[in-house]
Amino acid sequence: MSGTTLITGASRGIGAAIAERLTREGHSVINLSRSSPGPAFPGVSYSVDLGDSNALQATLAELVSRHAIDNLVNNAALADIAPIEDIDLGHIERMLEVNVQATILLTQAVIPGMKARSRGRIVNLGSRAALGKTGRTVYGATKGAIVALTRTWALEFGAFGITVNTVAPGPVATEMFYRDNPPEHPATKALLSAIPLGRIGTPQDVAAAVHFLLSDDAAFITGQTLYVCGGLSISTPI
Repeated sequence: MSGTTLITGASRGIGAAIAERLTREGHSVINLSRSSPGPAFPGVSYSVDLGDSNALQATLAELVSRHAIDNLVNNAALADIAPIEDIDLGHIERMLEVNVQATILLTQAVIPGMKARSRGRIVNLGSRAALGKTGRTVYGATKGAIVALTRTWALEFGAFGITVNTVAPGPVATEMFYRDNPPEHPATKALLSAIPLGRIGTPQDVAAAVHFLLSDDAAFITGQTLYVCGGLSISTPI
């Protein structure tokens, strides 16, 4: 299933890899992010702060009036890392707004069109961190919420031919990962050595999973969480 696919946070990292893969597979892609993806982006891009609910809703109203959205990939997320003692209300609010609230608002915007066409795919990006990881109290909680949203929406939208699934990456070689996990830090080395497949993931690994769940081959899969983690989700958490 190709068509028009809306991706949040496609200006870099995993989101950019998803946009590139889907474009190769025949999708028309639309990016929604605060930063511009640059002139090489293979589709249309809208600039908005996903944490600003008023601005996001206004942008989404314009976007769905111009485009019939066949697929939604809720990729963008904030990952502020801190031990529980250092978490403040601002820390909590920022991640809830971007990681959970924006996911709900985006889905609300595209669902009427999907229902009218009796077809649609939604893929939400979760994280292995939802299974437990030090310093991820809020981030892990928001990604656990993504799994709950996925399961609920799969039940609500199934009768309309709409599938909803989560792709939950483990360690992936992105700018955001290395910002929080410096390559030479002992904790980073320990984490990577615990991956059963013996390597860190790539954005392209995640993009392949997203593409599959958007395809017709995944038409009978909904409400599921697919870990793309090299086996880390079944090994000892670090």
